[in-house]
Amino acid sequence: MCTVIRILLALDGGLVRGALAFVLSAQPDIDVVAQVEPTADVWGRAEALQPDVAVVDMAAVGAGRRFPCRTLVLAAPREARALSAALRYQGHTCGFLGHQVAPDRIVAGVRRLAGGEPVADPELVVAALNRSNPLTDREMQVLQIAATGWPAKEIARELCLSPGTVRNYLSRALSKVGARTRIEAVRIARDAGWIWQ
Repeated sequence: MCTVIRILLALDGGLVRGALAFVLSAQPDIDVVAQVEPTADVWGRAEALQPDVAVVDMAAVGAGRRFPCRTLVLAAPREARALSAALRYQGHTCGFLGHQVAPDRIVAGVRRLAGGEPVADPELVVAALNRSNPLTDREMQVLQIAATGWPAKEIARELCLSPGTVRNYLSRALSKVGARTRIEAVRIARDAGWIWQ
């Protein structure tokens, strides 16, 4: 009798999520225990259900929170730079595949990740290496949280910084990406894949 891999899906788009759930559930060694929108409380669901692997997109990864299980992130090449930040939080328990890969590659990736093997899409690695990110880790972190619409005081409280320090990080980030406003800086950073949605 084989071990069953329990899966949590947190992907944008019900049709895509449902189709992938169908493919995964057809495997004798995989059980999809939940399907959620990436904007839902994915961490809470993962903590409650204790899946072996969460298959998520960048919107579900969030800023600075580690999933309580192995995580397979499906990402677009433009999001490749943001994968390094996700990897810092997830460590060796995280794998990456392009969001356009064939379903059988996702099935294989789930099995490899569940077995403790690394999963990395060569195209995403190349995309990450070919993009030069001018932002420091802290500037990316502040900009990522600013993308949620939080004011500087709230960002400061979240990161244990002073509001003035947060404003300085934001100002430097705007200057480095060539933006006039915080919203424009967030858009540029997202399009370049330096922060995720």
